[in-house]
Amino acid sequence: MDRLYYERKVWEKGFHLVAGIDEAGRGSLIGAVVAAAVILPRNFLCPEIKDSKMLSAAKRELLYELIYQKALAVGVGLAELEMVERLNVKNAARQAMLKAVNNLVFKPDYLLVDAETIALNIPQENIIKGDIKSQSIAAASIIAKVTRDRLCLKWDALYPVYGFKENKGYLTRRHKEALLAHGPCPIHRPSFLKNLL
Repeated sequence: MDRLYYERKVWEKGFHLVAGIDEAGRGSLIGAVVAAAVILPRNFLCPEIKDSKMLSAAKRELLYELIYQKALAVGVGLAELEMVERLNVKNAARQAMLKAVNNLVFKPDYLLVDAETIALNIPQENIIKGDIKSQSIAAASIIAKVTRDRLCLKWDALYPVYGFKENKGYLTRRHKEALLAHGPCPIHRPSFLKNLL
């Protein structure tokens, strides 16, 4: 599969600054949703950059550094817990993506978005499973995932009983047992716990 297929289509139309956008943490029970936007140099190809879920944590960390070194621009956006609860997680993820694009040092002229549409007056394509099909989106998935995993380490230090370091806020057996024994902590998403507790 050509990992630059979507990028090449856009470059051939005369666009130059193509940003890939993805998010991490939508299905977690805790904290912020994190989104990233990445503009890679034209025709730059790194076969190791792929969907963050297909990589080990150590590999993601290495690629995170590589992406920051090679990218023309990287933007990160957070939708904090309060926004997740107020807007619902889908709309919060869209807001995080919007912030990520607005935090780029260069304004992109085209967006490749993983399964979402962003409320910006910029031409864009919504690509289902985009983190598998587009290198730019895969790069954004790595930046978003590593950024959020680092937040989970901080949350784990604050609330160690839930095992956030390992489970990243997703519902593992240990996490569920801790919730039943101790109740939720301040960074749990109340709307996600309704059916659990």
